[in-house]
Amino acid sequence: MIPALLALIGRLSLRNEVHVFALNQEAQSRDWDLAGARIHNVGERYTRLRALRMIRAMHRASPFDLLQAIWSGACGQVAVTAGKMLGIPSLVHVAGGELVALPEIGFGGRQTWRGRMREALVLRGAAAITAASAPMIELLAALDLPAQRLPLGVDLDTWPARVPRRRDATGPARLIHVASLNRVKDQSTLLRALAALRSSGLNFQIDIVGEDTLQGAIQAQCAQLGLSAHATFHGFLTQRQLRPVVESADLMIVSSRHEAGPLALLEAAVVGVPTVGTAVGHVREWAPQAALAVPVGEPTELAGAISRMLHDEDRRLAVAHEAQRRAIQEDADYTAGCFQALYSKVTSAS
Repeated sequence: MIPALLALIGRLSLRNEVHVFALNQEAQSRDWDLAGARIHNVGERYTRLRALRMIRAMHRASPFDLLQAIWSGACGQVAVTAGKMLGIPSLVHVAGGELVALPEIGFGGRQTWRGRMREALVLRGAAAITAASAPMIELLAALDLPAQRLPLGVDLDTWPARVPRRRDATGPARLIHVASLNRVKDQSTLLRALAALRSSGLNFQIDIVGEDTLQGAIQAQCAQLGLSAHATFHGFLTQRQLRPVVESADLMIVSSRHEAGPLALLEAAVVGVPTVGTAVGHVREWAPQAALAVPVGEPTELAGAISRMLHDEDRRLAVAHEAQRRAIQEDADYTAGCFQALYSKVTSAS
């Protein structure tokens, strides 16, 4: 239910018959229609094997032209294996931590030799590889895997642009952080940066939006650092609920150890909110003209960058305008057009 993927499915469905095989959506196998496509929820137990059987059966009834995996890992493994079985092209969009190894937090597709072998077989078996940001393309190039940069853009029909505005310097600075609470998003570094900002005398409030997967550990750390009066934890919000919270912000803050995107940066940019964050994904790709980037895991550096942006309104607005320009230029229509062009190229060559 990621908005950018729903937008992509909907746009592709205007010109193609689209079937989505969801590996981990619901426990029970069932089908439904969504965004112009037919969704096939594979269900639990022997998921990859059952997915392969479902794809093969549907292909026999009405042949597919190609298979597209969003994420490598298990999704890529199913798509590439099915493509080889059926003799049709398979494509993989690397959208997460498939290419990294962060053993200190147990994250990444390349932590073990089995993971590295799986990714090598999947990606070398794909007819084409795409990824959202330049740092991801660099990771693929380091593995001698040619790939096309293809960002997952924002749907401007459902998330329209809003002109960047000057911030109200008479009240507290409004910060926002949108990400699931987990070790990869590294909210611990975020909170330590906020503690440094409070010690410097900065008046701020931060909205933290995202599902909690750490059983309250981040909220407890927030209280231990004396930040409870400065932070509001919203949990998961729908897009409709999220929109006014993002619009009210002066800065989006990213603290992740790794990102392929993130989509939160793009959505903030569309509504005129610039990003300060760790040098991952689009943050590193856009810095310094359209974002401010600092080293991963450095709360002092992150606090300093936030402070500099908030104390230089002309620069904050300049970064906001450039970020918005880039996000609008590569919106959901652009994404779908790029995928469609790639599909035409791959199928004509097969």
